Parts: sequence; C-alpha cells; structure tokens
Amino acid sequence: MTDKIKPNSYAALDAAHHFHPYSNARKIEDLGPMVIEKGKGIKVWDDQGNEYIEAMAGLWSVAVGFGEDRLVEAAKKQLETLPYYHSFTHKSHPSVAELSQKLTDMVGLGMTHVHYTNSGSEANDSAMKMIWYYNNALNRPKKKKIISRMKAYHGITIASGSLTGIPMMHNDFDLPIDGVLHTRCPHYWREGEEGETEEEFATRCANELEDLILKEDPETVAAFFGEPVMGAGGLIVPPKTYWKKIQEICKKYDVLIVADEVINGFGRTGKKFACDLYGIEPDFLILSKQITSNYIPMGVVLLTNRIYQAIADNTVKNNLYGSGFTSSGHPVACAVALANIKILEEDGLMDRVPILEPIFQQRLKNLEEKELVGEARGVGLMGAVELVSDKKTLSTFDPIGSAGPVLAEVGHSEGIILRAIGDVLAVCPPLIITEDEINELFDRFERTLDKGLEAII
Repeated sequence: MTDKIKPNSYAALDAAHHFHPYSNARKIEDLGPMVIEKGKGIKVWDDQGNEYIEAMAGLWSVAVGFGEDRLVEAAKKQLETLPYYHSFTHKSHPSVAELSQKLTDMVGLGMTHVHYTNSGSEANDSAMKMIWYYNNALNRPKKKKIISRMKAYHGITIASGSLTGIPMMHNDFDLPIDGVLHTRCPHYWREGEEGETEEEFATRCANELEDLILKEDPETVAAFFGEPVMGAGGLIVPPKTYWKKIQEICKKYDVLIVADEVINGFGRTGKKFACDLYGIEPDFLILSKQITSNYIPMGVVLLTNRIYQAIADNTVKNNLYGSGFTSSGHPVACAVALANIKILEEDGLMDRVPILEPIFQQRLKNLEEKELVGEARGVGLMGAVELVSDKKTLSTFDPIGSAGPVLAEVGHSEGIILRAIGDVLAVCPPLIITEDEINELFDRFERTLDKGLEAII
C-alpha cells in the first residue's frame, strides 16, 4: 500500500468500484489495496515490482505454488473439450465421475459419495442441509440443532456463518441463526485453568459438550461441526486426546460428526487428511482450497454410505434432491482438481510435509523468544504466533486485535505476506516450499516481529 493512491492505477480503479471481502472499506478508499500482479513458486509480486514470500499460500490454498503450468494445461484442455456442463437432472460428465472415484478412494474413512459446491462455505452450508434432510428422512423432525465451537471458522453463508464462532463475523449480520450452538474452543494455552493438565482440559471440553447436549436434549441435537486443527480462528491445535473424547460423546448421543478439512486437507498437517492424524471417524468430510490449489473454485462434501442411503431413499419420495449449484462439479474445476491431486501425489508434496515439519516447527517455536510473542503453535506446515502486550502476564492488547494488522503491514516491508487473525499472525506456505525457503520465510518473520515492536510502541 502507498500513502496516496496513484491516479489511473489499478489501485485507484479498484478502490473506485470493488467492494472487498474482509476489509475496511473506508481504508481501501483512502489508501487503495495492494495489487498483486503475478506469482511464481512461493512468491508473488505487486504492481510496483515488490517481491513477497506468500507465507499464507494465498488463503491457506495454493499447495503446488503459483504458476504451475500443469494446472493451466489441464484447464485449457477441458475448456477446449467441454467448457461447462451441469450435474442437475441426472446429467454428468467424465471429469466429475473420475474425480468422485478418486476422492472416495483417497479419503477412505468410509466415504462413498461426493457432493460438489464452489467453496468451503457452500460445502458446510450444504452439509447442514443434508443433516436436516437426513433426520427428516428418518422421521426425526426434532433432531436439528447443530453444535460448533467458539473461534471455529466454517464459512460465511447464513448457515455456515452461524457455525463460525467468531463475533466479528456475526456483528450486524443478525447471526447466528436459531438452532446453532457453540461450545468451548480447545485452546489449552488460553482456556486451560491454573493447575489443569492438558489431558484434564481435554476431558473438561468433552464434559462441557456432553452437558450442552443434555441441556438441549439429545433428541434435538443432530451434529457437531469441527475443524481437526482450527484455522481462521487462530490456528489452534487441540490436545492430543481431545478428538477421541469428543467423538465418544457424539457417538453416545447419536450426534453426527462433520470434519471440516477445508484448510487441513491434502497433506497440510503431515497426514493426507487430519482425520487420520487424530483418529476421527466423521460422517461428513468437507474439502476445498488445496483440492485445486485454488486455481479455480471448488468445494466438496463427502458422506458415508449410511448417510447417503437414507438421503437417497428420501429423494425417491420427493422425486429429487432439491439442492445444488449451477457450477456444482464444474468440468474445468474437476479437471484442475484431478491434475492438482496428481501433482500432490506424483511429486510427493504431501509426503514432504513430515520431512520438513521439524525445521518448520522449530523455526516457528523459536519465535517465542521475541518480546511480542506469547505462544507459537502449529502442526505440519502451518502455524501461528499469538501476540501479547506483556510477555510476563500474557496480557492481550487494548483494543484486542489492534496489533496483528500493524505487524502484517510491517511484514509487507520485509517482503512477507502473513495473515493477521486479530492478534494472531498465521503462516501456511505452499507445500512446494524448500528447507532454504523455510529459513528465508522465518528470517523475514523474525525481522517483522522486531520492527513490529517498534511500530506498536
């Protein structure tokens, strides 16, 4: 960003006509946006020629890096063959059939069928509708309440935005809607009580979930939505036994589990899917982002055969399943997804994550030595630091969320793009990153924290 928008620039054109998501509209008007012009590998360049390490892979997305010609070629080939077709009214096309088989085989976990959307938000929204439809099919009209968690992120539609447990995404939108409840965030560092072990904290989280289900009546609680590792709520890694305990409670009361792996999936955590890392056996699995490296939009809902059969039976009664999108299973998106997954597998990008994880996580942990950092946390090739105003007391900034954006701006001057989540700085680079590039990334991150201290003081 510059102090003044240059006339006749892309920034000026954008500020005049583009209403941005997740941005301060008046700030855009005053300063203009950062205009990213090109990308290659783990780096991007703005329209002023400045180079940045894209330490967030865009938005947790670009697994294979920028400028991957094989994805361009896959899109081109599909555009030349069948640029568009739909999946409505018993229609299909080759790439969606191939991708559906590939995903069910790759994911496993008892998943047998795939429903397509254009984003993770739409996928979580669609899963919520499926859960209601499923319980109506089983003649359980009261079993409709959904439990998510505070600090969860599941999207921004009316339904998925309600599942999201972040006040900023509810303010002035009249969210959450009725029937969506939130339980404790599994962040031991912030939420653990004095003298409480991590194991005891995990037990307390599970007990609180059970208490909430009993309070609401198990006959009314349909599902629990959770990211195995929470992303946009601050990159929160759960205690080791957390998911085992949560799963036991859900099974006890016939509460379906929806695992949101929009950020976690396709090797990000060191396993192909984070459900494998934590032993989660979900009824639904949500994917997006790294499925196409976001070269083109796609989201998916995978469901087990038990869920599918009940829903399928009900489509006979209704003569159809009355939900879906014009671009569901778009041929070009499916072709790009197939090519992207092929690169992830054949280039060994997912297999590299556990190899690179030790150096990545060690460099991340070293950031706790910095004056502004209260906690550094992460898993696989993803992590975050939580900023504090007082390292001894771990006090938050006043107002909360004021420091993160300042540090993110400082990062731009050091040639690194981080994600400010309130007073948390997240990092999630493309999976193609090398050991040398990891060190370069964290060198820039360290300088950002050093200069950021001066900027805040």
